[in-house]
Amino acid sequence: MNRNRTAAERVEKWNRRYTADHVKTIIDNEKPTFLQNNTASTNDLVAHEQATKTVLNDQGVSVALVADYLSFSRQVWKLKGIYSGETLRKAVATRIGTWVDRNLAQPVLEAIRDTVYTIGAPTP
Repeated sequence: MNRNRTAAERVEKWNRRYTADHVKTIIDNEKPTFLQNNTASTNDLVAHEQATKTVLNDQGVSVALVADYLSFSRQVWKLKGIYSGETLRKAVATRIGTWVDRNLAQPVLEAIRDTVYTIGAPTP
């Protein structure tokens, strides 16, 4: 049966779906999955941050700039979760350009891209 619901019926349905007990039940049921996903992604991010710090140490980067390079690394990590292939390589190249404009060294940024994330440069 396909009928048009009135505004009052729609509001009543919304009120039933969004009661505190109903929302709590949904969250309680999904919390183990939320926790598992968050744990996995946090562990992955920390591993990439540690690898980035190793690259920075090998490149002799000043401690004062480590936070900026880590910000770049986190941006690449986020992009890697969204894009892949050539689109990812181009997005990372754009981020490298942004951080070079902010006075970070391009060879160090490229070393992070290549060593930590194994993405490589985009094809011309």
